[in-house]
Amino acid sequence: MSLINVAVKRPVTVWMFTLAVLLFGFVSLSRLSINLLPELSYPTLTIRTDYIGAAPSEVEQLVTKPIEEVVGVVKGVRKVVSASKAEQSDVVLEFEWGTEMGLASLEVREKLDVLFLPLDVKRPLLLRFNPSLDPVMRFGLGAVSAAPTSENTQLRTAVTMDTNATKRIRIYAEEEIKRKLESIEGVASVRIGGGLENEVQVLIDQQRTSQLNISLSDIIQRLKDENVNASGGRVEDGSQEYLVRTINQFESLDDMRNLYIATREGRFIKLKDVAEVVDSYKERDSITRFHGFEGVEIAIYKEGDANTVNVANAVTERLERIRGSLPENYELQKVYDQSQFISSAIDEVKSAALVGGVLAMFILYFFLKNIWATLIISISIPVSIIATFNLMNSYDISLNIMSLGGIALAIGLLVDNSIVVLENIDRHKKNKVNALEAAAKGTSEVSMAIVASTLTTMAVFFPLVFVEGIAGQLFSDQALTVTFALLVSLIVALTLIPMLAARDKSNVTVTAEKAELDLGPRSAKGKPSGKVARFFWYLAAPLRWLFKTIFYFIPAFVVGLMVSLFRVLSVALSWLFKPALWVFDKIYDSLSATYFKLLDWAMQARLLVFACIISVSLLSMLLIPKLGVELIPPMSQGEFDVEITLPSGSRLENTDKTLSELATFTQQQEGVERTYSLAGTGSLMNASPAQGGDNWGKLNVVMADTASVAQEQLVIEAMRAYLRNQAGVQSKFGTPELFSFSTPLEIEIIGYDLANLKRYGDVLADELGKNTRFADIKSSLQAGNPELKINFDHSKLAQLGLNAPNVSSLIAAKVGGEIASKFSVDDRKVDILVRNQEQQRNSIRDIGQIIVNPGASPAIPLSAVAEIEMSVGPSEISRVDQQRVVLISANLSYGDLGAAVIDAQQAIDNIQLPMSLQANVAGQSEEMKASFESLYLALALAVFMVYIVMASQFESFLHPFLILFTVPMACAGSIYGLVLTGTNVSVVVFIGLIMLAGIVVNNAIVLIDRINQLRESGVEKGKAIIEAAQSRLRPILMTTLTTVLGLLPMAIGLGEGSEIRTPMAVTVIFGLLFASLLTLFLIPVLYSLFDRKQFKSVEVSTPVSNSASGNASEEPSHG
Repeated sequence: MSLINVAVKRPVTVWMFTLAVLLFGFVSLSRLSINLLPELSYPTLTIRTDYIGAAPSEVEQLVTKPIEEVVGVVKGVRKVVSASKAEQSDVVLEFEWGTEMGLASLEVREKLDVLFLPLDVKRPLLLRFNPSLDPVMRFGLGAVSAAPTSENTQLRTAVTMDTNATKRIRIYAEEEIKRKLESIEGVASVRIGGGLENEVQVLIDQQRTSQLNISLSDIIQRLKDENVNASGGRVEDGSQEYLVRTINQFESLDDMRNLYIATREGRFIKLKDVAEVVDSYKERDSITRFHGFEGVEIAIYKEGDANTVNVANAVTERLERIRGSLPENYELQKVYDQSQFISSAIDEVKSAALVGGVLAMFILYFFLKNIWATLIISISIPVSIIATFNLMNSYDISLNIMSLGGIALAIGLLVDNSIVVLENIDRHKKNKVNALEAAAKGTSEVSMAIVASTLTTMAVFFPLVFVEGIAGQLFSDQALTVTFALLVSLIVALTLIPMLAARDKSNVTVTAEKAELDLGPRSAKGKPSGKVARFFWYLAAPLRWLFKTIFYFIPAFVVGLMVSLFRVLSVALSWLFKPALWVFDKIYDSLSATYFKLLDWAMQARLLVFACIISVSLLSMLLIPKLGVELIPPMSQGEFDVEITLPSGSRLENTDKTLSELATFTQQQEGVERTYSLAGTGSLMNASPAQGGDNWGKLNVVMADTASVAQEQLVIEAMRAYLRNQAGVQSKFGTPELFSFSTPLEIEIIGYDLANLKRYGDVLADELGKNTRFADIKSSLQAGNPELKINFDHSKLAQLGLNAPNVSSLIAAKVGGEIASKFSVDDRKVDILVRNQEQQRNSIRDIGQIIVNPGASPAIPLSAVAEIEMSVGPSEISRVDQQRVVLISANLSYGDLGAAVIDAQQAIDNIQLPMSLQANVAGQSEEMKASFESLYLALALAVFMVYIVMASQFESFLHPFLILFTVPMACAGSIYGLVLTGTNVSVVVFIGLIMLAGIVVNNAIVLIDRINQLRESGVEKGKAIIEAAQSRLRPILMTTLTTVLGLLPMAIGLGEGSEIRTPMAVTVIFGLLFASLLTLFLIPVLYSLFDRKQFKSVEVSTPVSNSASGNASEEPSHG
C-alpha cells in the first residue's frame, strides 16, 4: 500500500503523526537559541606578546619576526598580519574559511612552545577573535544628586565626583554588582572599567635613603617579611589538635608607617622617616563618561553558545533587584543592549512572514472561491514551518535574521505543491468520482511531478552551503532552512492534503451523500436485572455522566460550534468579498482574453517576438555599470561610534578632555539621545591591535528612536567637521560590527625602509583626502611615543663596580615602581607599590639625578654613568606576510565599494611609487572579491543542478535547455528592479539570484510538460501549445502571486534589519514577475521553433483517464 493510500484511508493515523510532529516542533522551537546572526566562526587567531620597555623596532626584530617564521607554516594559514608597538607584539593569523580552529590553535601552541624568545619577554598569549566577544550589554554607574532637582521625583542630575567618591563607586561596582551578575547563567564575564582602583603607595625619598645607606630592595624585602599570614603546622595537646598560624599583617597604614626597616648608629629607622605612605590609586588605564559625567562602566560578556536575549533578560531582572538596594546617590543606567536590536529584528521578520502568509491566503481564496479549499492549502504553511523547527534543532541552527528570512522566503513557495494536488483532486471529484478515490488518484497522478518540481527548487540551495567567505558563513543557515521547509511541504502535500481533501463533501455525488455508514450491529444497553448489579449501576451513574460529559458532550459541542462558526464565516466571507471577487474575476477574464489574443499573434510572428524578448533582456546589461557594488548592506542600528587617536605619548587626561568636548558638541545635535565615551583601554576584551592605549578613545552615540537615517548622517558630518579643526586628532567612524572587522577600504604599501614607507604613506593619504568620497583616512605608520633613551657608559660602570642589569632594574623600580606586598581591607587585597616620590621622577632632570649606588659613598647619579637623550620612533611597525607595510585605511562618506576601489587605484597610480615599493587594495574589497567568485561558481552549479533534475524528468536534453532560457530573463528583471529601487549589488543580491534560478524554471516546466501530455494524446503541436498555455495560465498566475505577495512585506523593508532582507526580496520579486510575464510568450515560441520530438498517439479508453491526462494543473509551479 502506497503512502498516499495510507494517508487517505487512515486519517486518524495522519492526524496523530501530524500532532506528534507539531508537538516536537514546538518543543524544538523552545530550545532554539535566538541570535542576531548565524554563528560566525571567524578563522582568525591573534598571538599577543608583551615585552616591557621595548621600542617597536626591538619588538619587531626580537619577537614578531621569530613568531612569524614559526607559525607561517601552520596548515590552513592564508595570511599573516602583524603589528609591533611599544612593549607589545600582535601577530594575526588569518585562516581559510572552514578551518577547524580548535586543531589550528593546538598546532600554533605547539609551534610557540619550541620558540625561544628573550628571557624578559612574557609568554605569548593566544587569543581567539570573535565578534561575539563584544559585550552584549553595557551599564553605567554614576553619582547623582540625592534629592530630586524638581517636583518630578524621578529627575535627578549627575554630579562630579572627587577622588574618594570615584574610588568608592568602583569598589561598589566590583563588590556588589559584579559578583551578583557573574552568577547568572550564560554570563561569561563582567568587566569593570573606569573609576579609580585602590592602591597603597610607599613613596621613597631617595636623598634620605642614600644618606642612611638603605637600598630600595631592602625596603621592599622588609615590607614582604612583615606582612605574612602563613601556616605553621599542627600541635597535639592531649586529645585536642591545634592548627598553628603565624600572623603578622598590616592592620592599618600607621602599622606600615611605624615599620622598622633598619638600625643606624643605635637608632631604629622607621618607614615613615624615609618615605610617605599614602592611600592612593593605581595609574588609570581608562576614563568612562555617560552624558559627559564620569562614572564606572559595567560590561557584560556572554558565553559563546548562550542565548543573547535570554542572557539580557536575566541580567535585566537581576539588576532590577540590585536597584532596590542601590545607595540613594548612585544611579545605574543602561548604555547598550544588543538584545533590543536582536528582538526587534527577529520580530520584524516574524511579522513580515505572517503578513506574507495572510496575503498568500487571500490570493488563494480569490482564485479558488472556496474557503474550505483555501484553508486546506493554507494549513500546509504552519505545519511545514513548525515541522521545520525539528530539523533546525537537529542541525543546531539558531533563530536569527537569516534563518527566519529563509522561512519568510519559503512561505510563498510552501503552498505550491498543495495547490497542484488539490486542483487535481478537485478535477476528479467533478467527474463524479468517490471522494476517497479522487483524493488517492488525484494525488498519485501528480506525485512524481511535484517531487521533481520540488527538487528543482531545492537543488539551487545545495550549492549555497558550499559558498566560501563571509557569504557562506551567513547564508548556509538560510539555505538549509528553505531546503527543510520545502522538503516538509512536499510530505504534507502527499499526506495531509489528500486526507483533508477526502473529507471535503462539497463535490461528492448524490449517491455518496445518501449512502449511510454501516457500523455493524449495535449492542443494546439497558438497566441490569439483578438487584446488586442495579445498585452498582445507579451508584456509578454520576461517574458515567461525568465521563460522557467530558468525552462526548463537550467535544460534540466544541466540534458543532466550530462547524457552525466555519459555516457562518464562510457565508460572511462570501458576502464580504463578493464585490472584490467580482472585480477580481473581471480583471482575470480581461487578462486571460488579452493573453490569448497576444499568444495567437505571437505564434504568427515567432521570430519577431523572440527577437523582442531577447532584446529587452539584453538591454538590462547596459544598466549593470550603473549599479553600485558592496559586500554586505550596512545595517542601521540607531547607533554609531567614533574612535579618536591623539598623537602618541598623549596623556589619558588629554584624551578624555578631547572626548568630553566632542560629547558635549554631539549632545547638542538634533536627534541624539545619549552619548557614552571611553578613553583608554577600559573593559575592552577583544584582540584588535588598533584599539586601546592612553592616546586612544571611543565615543558611542545613540540616536533617538524617532531619528531617521538622514539625521544620523547629518550628525556624523557635523562631528567630522568638528574633528577636522582639532589639531593632531585622527578619527574613524563605525557602527557596532556584525559582519566584518575589516575597514571598507585598506591600501597596503609594501617595502622595507620605514622612512620611505612613511613618506609615501602620507602622500597617498593626502591624495585620497582630495577625493570627497573618502573619510576617516588613517595611516598605520605614525610618530610613536616620545622616548628617553638611556645609553650606559660601560667603562664607567665597571670602574664604579656597577653593572647595567642591576642599574636598569633599579631605575625601573624607582620610576615605574614594584609591588612589595598586599594590604588587606575587609576581604579585598590592595597592592602596596614602592617607588620614588613624584617630585624625584617627574622630569628628565629628575631621571638623571636618580642615585644608582644606594648605600655607597659618594652617591652617584645616573647622569654620571649614562647619557640620556630624547627620541621619537614609529608608533607601530605593520607587517603583512613577513613584509613591512604601511596600511592606509579609509571609510566611505558616500557611494559604493566598487567605485571606491577604482578611485583608490587611480590615487595609487597618481603618486607614482618607486620600484622598491608596491601597493595593493585590500580590506572589505578583498573579502568581496573572494565571496563574489565563490557565488559565481554557486550560480553555475545551481543552474547545472536544475538542468540535471529537469533532464531526468523530461527524458530530453532539448526541453530543459529551452526552460533554462527563463533564468537569464529573470536576471534581467532583477537588474531592472535593482535600478528602479536604487539597490546596490551585494552578496545578498547574489543569493537572491541563485534562489531565483530554482523558482522561475517551474512555470516553464509546467507549460512544456502540459504540451507534451497533449501531444501524447494525439493533439497537433501548434494546437497543443495554445491549449496548454490557456489551461496553465491560472495556476501559473496563482503560484506566482502567492510567492510575490509572500515576499512583499520583506521587500517593503520596514523595521530593524530590513537592509539585509530587502535586496533579496526585491531581486526575487522583480525577477519572478519579469520572467513569468515573458515565459508565457517565450516558451511557446521556443517550443514551436526548436522542438522536433515525435510523439506516438495514445488511445484514451475511459473518461477518467481522459480527465487525468487532460488536467490543467497536475504539475507544480513554484512561481
